Amino acid sequence: MTTTMPPAAPGSAAAPSLADYEDAAAALEGVISRTPLDESQHLTDLLGVPVHLKLENLQRTGSFKIRGATYRLSRLTEEERARGVVAASAGNHAQGVALAAKALGVPATIFMPLGVPVPKLLATRGYGADVILEGSTVETPLRMAAEFAERTGAVFIHPFDHPDIIAGQGTLGLELMDQLPDLDTVVVGIGGGGLIAGVAGAVKARAAARGRAVRVIGVQAENSAAYPPSLRAGHPVDVATTPTIADGIAVARPGQLPFAIVRDLVDEVVTVSDDDIARALLVLLERAKQVVEPAGAVGVAAILAGKVVPTGPTVSILSGGNIDPLLLQRVVAHGLAASGRYMTLRIPLPDRPGQLARVSELLAAAGANVMEVLHTRHGQGLQIDEVFLQLSVETRGQEHRAHVIAVLEEAGYAPTVIRD
Repeated sequence: MTTTMPPAAPGSAAAPSLADYEDAAAALEGVISRTPLDESQHLTDLLGVPVHLKLENLQRTGSFKIRGATYRLSRLTEEERARGVVAASAGNHAQGVALAAKALGVPATIFMPLGVPVPKLLATRGYGADVILEGSTVETPLRMAAEFAERTGAVFIHPFDHPDIIAGQGTLGLELMDQLPDLDTVVVGIGGGGLIAGVAGAVKARAAARGRAVRVIGVQAENSAAYPPSLRAGHPVDVATTPTIADGIAVARPGQLPFAIVRDLVDEVVTVSDDDIARALLVLLERAKQVVEPAGAVGVAAILAGKVVPTGPTVSILSGGNIDPLLLQRVVAHGLAASGRYMTLRIPLPDRPGQLARVSELLAAAGANVMEVLHTRHGQGLQIDEVFLQLSVETRGQEHRAHVIAVLEEAGYAPTVIRD
């Protein structure tokens, strides 16, 4: 699904100026890392134009969020710092706020959803923040953090809906323009919209000052895509989110200020499936040697899914790398299956000697490597003289996968592919 931006409405909020982004960059000098820009030959060959990866997964705290959080806290008054700060986050904003607060000696309380990836939780606590777990999505922690701020006087540090947050995230855009002066297209993941608002504002302002244009494409996980309906409606709307592996961008409603900036400056928004994201994570591991969390891989997912039209040198921002190792294990398996590299087959067999050996010979002849075997006489739909053979096999792609199934069917078997 693709949503192209409608014309901006009169009186919409404007992005920070180029001077604002440059002030933020000066304030963050020596605090954040200037992350590398790495060309991906695989994606370049696929898209037909140079494709670079902005390795923000290598940023301090493992994501871009340290930029906006640090700049926001640096602009607090002494009186505000004394009151402490409170934030809500699925993990990356939490770490950014916690580390920035620790550096400034500011007390920090962070609300996070239940089931937050363990590395993000441990890192946030490790930076000295008081962490409270509540809710299944980030919406509940956001509400509770706002209530905490009202009750205690702590300063609420919103993850995306504040001009200082947007200006801080926009420093990434300035780096892109310095690192790749002929930049044509930036592909950015979207949750609430703080990152894409900042990047779009910074790159477009810097490009305009040089007399040229840069295209900005936003990407959302289709299970939590609030921007397409909001853009159609002309204002932020709530959507019912469903589970997605890209938990870091699972936001049910765009931020008010980011939405206005996205509407004015972003050229296109596309959505990707969890299968697309899993494939992207696998490609990044195998081809780019980068460990990236699902939310950080949606730009690459959009390129692989054919949702980015090539027009010139392109950058996909790998916005974070804080993935739980157990999730990584599951996602790699899912990505292999989605890429046709791995499948599980269930085959009913006559309950007589030699059937397992015959199936094994067929698979060997088809070039499929058997990874796991389950042979059982128990299961719904089995006749008294039948057994189930369940096989996990390694294949070389979608064509090879189809060939393996065809070989079994031609031999008289009825294999069923079991989704992982």
